[in-house]
Amino acid sequence: MIGSWLITSKNRGVGAWCCLLAGLLLLSIGPAAAQIPTPRARLYTREAHLMGSHFTFTAVSADDSLAWRALRAGLRETQRIDRLCSYWDSTSQVVKINRMAGIRPVVVDPEVFDLIQRTLKISQLSGGAFDITFASGDKIYQFDRQEHASLPDSAVVRASVRRIGWQKVRLDAATHSVFLPEKGMRINLAGILQGYGVRRAQEIMKRMGIAGGLINGSGDVYCWGHQPDGAGWRIAIGDPARPRSVSSWLTVSDLAVVTAGNYEQYFTVKGRYYGHIINPHTGYPATGLRSVTIICPDVELADALDDAVFVLGPVDGLALINRLKGVSCTLIDDNGRTLVSKGMQVNSYHSAAPAGAATSSVKL
Repeated sequence: MIGSWLITSKNRGVGAWCCLLAGLLLLSIGPAAAQIPTPRARLYTREAHLMGSHFTFTAVSADDSLAWRALRAGLRETQRIDRLCSYWDSTSQVVKINRMAGIRPVVVDPEVFDLIQRTLKISQLSGGAFDITFASGDKIYQFDRQEHASLPDSAVVRASVRRIGWQKVRLDAATHSVFLPEKGMRINLAGILQGYGVRRAQEIMKRMGIAGGLINGSGDVYCWGHQPDGAGWRIAIGDPARPRSVSSWLTVSDLAVVTAGNYEQYFTVKGRYYGHIINPHTGYPATGLRSVTIICPDVELADALDDAVFVLGPVDGLALINRLKGVSCTLIDDNGRTLVSKGMQVNSYHSAAPAGAATSSVKL
């Protein structure tokens, strides 16, 4: 600050006096300045309600100003993506696509086009278990946590999915246009949007100089770097059988840990759970699993894969993950058993989460 002030003073024509004054100041504060401790890195956190979910942004920094600016930038980026791709915002590009279903293609931003294109690749990879056209299905279930007498009639269920089909979505790369060819078709990016928002926010925060941090978008967790003490990030995985507790935990860095579960939105029939994740092929709620956690470097991909594994079930779901390089998963089935992919290790924990652990709780 003295050097800057000195240059300014010289420009005002009082150079000699200011040089003398600056020298005296340097002599008087030099020893004291040497004793000022270097600021230590600490955690900075900001929370917000985004994309219909609770988000927590955490930055590790020794610079207060930088940390708060980065947190604001990450939050603003997530808000921007929400407005761009929301299923509920009447001004979003996704809503415009849905309104023009069966009428004409809609030109969208390259960012939106690319995101939709990536979802279709995941649909192909998963055999249609992940499908953004699930929104075309009729709403025939109430996930009210109550006991229901029976499932809907099979004819009603079959009719509910007649417009679903990721293969129907038409993309034109030359014009960046998206077309849903049937009236009543709709897309909803909810199965991947939180992961995309977390990824973009992390990229911006890291570019700004935040070398370590964690972003949790209601179960979509991405962490990078280390905590202030140099330790990795401890992530706890929720236990479907024990509310507000965890089944296992792991320590990671530069990885996503994304969890989906059917134990928050569900109904039961004769004591059997039916969660809110619908199999797009059959129209029935996916069964066989209570919780799916995906671990991989790409939080966007992990966000989509957890739904795909849920639909595929424990056997086919594990088979899919075992085919993918750099992707692991841990599952909890309907019987409470914990299953893991090849090479995956977690720490069992059936009480409170370890101190300082972030929870990859169920994603709604």
